[in-house]
Amino acid sequence: MFPETALVETAYAKINLALHVRARRGDGYHEIETLFAFAEVGDGLRAVPADDVTLTIVGDFAKGLSNGSDNLVLRAAEALRSAYGVKAGAAITLDKRLPVAAGIGGGSADAAAALHLLTRLWDLPDDLDRLLALAAPLGADVPACVMSQTLRGKGVGDDLALVAKGALTGMPLLLVNPGVACPTAPVFAAWDGVDRGPLAAGDALAAARAGRNDLEKPALTLVPQIAGVLETLNAQAGLIFARMSGSGATCFGLFENEAARDSAADAFADAWRLKTNLR
Repeated sequence: MFPETALVETAYAKINLALHVRARRGDGYHEIETLFAFAEVGDGLRAVPADDVTLTIVGDFAKGLSNGSDNLVLRAAEALRSAYGVKAGAAITLDKRLPVAAGIGGGSADAAAALHLLTRLWDLPDDLDRLLALAAPLGADVPACVMSQTLRGKGVGDDLALVAKGALTGMPLLLVNPGVACPTAPVFAAWDGVDRGPLAAGDALAAARAGRNDLEKPALTLVPQIAGVLETLNAQAGLIFARMSGSGATCFGLFENEAARDSAADAFADAWRLKTNLR
């Protein structure tokens, strides 16, 4: 638990309900169409005033993570400091509760949460447009994570449009990771370059169910355990649909009710799993 005197922020886990890769770009990025959704839980950040900006990483998935200047949390902090001419510092603690290189936001969500957290700590203007502009250079998913709402994303994922709150909000969600890291760059590099068509317009849930994740096949070549997770998810009662999120290896299932979700979680006793709901 964080001390009551600290300011805290949740870095909500990101889910790609569908992810259509449309083209490779000359700058090394890819044109995509995606439906972002967010879980009610994620990593935790806290901050207290300090002379300098420092980062301490704790939690189940802290091992091996750098707390140096390359960490996206510190890069976000320095971007915010520079933009507003802030002289104050912050002692930041990141509680890493979610797997790393897992397709559910990770560092992007942590960076986005840091922007929100330090905006409050340093008493800066609550300016969403400014935060989105600071987020974009940090990574393609960081702007979506700043918003942490159901969104349609285009371009590299930073051309965002809000999706009206509806049936997705509060939907029971199960996240399952086979315990194998799946870094983003090799998965995108293994995409076959075939444009399989756009994401459907209209109702978000219907579009997601009719959609696909074009990174699933290349991810499977790198982490074949993903196939077993999806097979088990698809065999569960009360499932609405299951898919891999992002570039993997985390997979998700959306369920008709929490009882079905909780029962499904029992099928993954040997894997990391998280029972939650969509925001």
